[in-house]
Amino acid sequence: MNSRRNIVLMYAIALLQGMVFYAPIASLYRQAAGLTLGQIAIIEGISYLMCFAMELPWGILADRIGYRRTMIVCCGFYFLSKIIFWQADSFAAFLAERFALSVALAGFSGVDESILYLSAPSEECQSVFGRYNACNTAGLLLASAVYMLFIGERYRLAALITMIAYALAALAALGLKEVRPAQERALPSLRSFTRLLRQTLQNRPLIIFISAFTLFREAGQMVTVWLNQNQYLRCGMTSAGMGLAHIAVTLGMLSSARSGNITQRLGIKRFAVLALCASAAGCIALMFTRSPWLSVFCVAAVAASGALLAPLASAICNRQIAAQDRATQLSIFALLQHCVAAGADALYGRAADVSLNAAFLLCALACAAAWAGICILLRHVHE
Repeated sequence: MNSRRNIVLMYAIALLQGMVFYAPIASLYRQAAGLTLGQIAIIEGISYLMCFAMELPWGILADRIGYRRTMIVCCGFYFLSKIIFWQADSFAAFLAERFALSVALAGFSGVDESILYLSAPSEECQSVFGRYNACNTAGLLLASAVYMLFIGERYRLAALITMIAYALAALAALGLKEVRPAQERALPSLRSFTRLLRQTLQNRPLIIFISAFTLFREAGQMVTVWLNQNQYLRCGMTSAGMGLAHIAVTLGMLSSARSGNITQRLGIKRFAVLALCASAAGCIALMFTRSPWLSVFCVAAVAASGALLAPLASAICNRQIAAQDRATQLSIFALLQHCVAAGADALYGRAADVSLNAAFLLCALACAAAWAGICILLRHVHE
């Protein structure tokens, strides 16, 4: 079914849930409430394990109860997590917040894409995915600007306003229409799940593509979130300069809104090779430059390339799904991504311990892996 109403509401939900007003001081907020950096890391690790454990059960459940109900429940858990975060002042409270957040994240995984994919015309799905991602980025930018201009060191106020934004997102979810008729939903079957899992694992070109693109995605995350700050330091950038650099890089991520249009003009292969070459060139340039301005430009290029290619990857994966249990299938994809991401992050982290340049080189090689994955899958589709 085509539903512009669903698409508009999903855009609104993405924008509102991007408005994390405490994002610039997320670590400081927790420390001001009494947590240590070690405790923060422990909670993050537990949260990752909870998301991993709940990913597949949520996908199966979503295919049974419907995607609209799943979105409403997940938005409710998102809202609950922000209520807890607003009042949290102990390790147990912040752990409870991450539990609620993990339930929401695991449930959201695949369901938001399924609603968008089934609500949009097939030829527009990549553009819809791109605008959806851009709305989330725009919400983060807006929240960061509000924080810098009006909130400052009033940490609890930042959490309160974030809670209000998530409450509005939960209300928006109530207006969604179900995209999967009740007659298409059946009781969970171990046999049907096993068949779906076996079909997925037998599709080797798709497995290679998902694995290769995950390597690229994690490389972009490593460059734009972790390695960039060390690069800025060795270029002599000040803290204020890093703040402006963060805004510039985030602005580059808004390019995801143009992903579908660019793909239509250039074709998938040409678009992918240009974006991946830009990302690889940015990583290699970061190995040699000590210019703050060029460093920011290169990091922004990596961020923009990842933002442009993410909607394409989502569209490709969704088009490979023939089964009715779309959320379950996407959850299987997500589990594969989690496994590859865990290994990739450890590998990139180890390279960074050796040297910053070694990590940048490894991230550039991930771009080549992504290109190989795209070529293998497209060759298989056209055969």
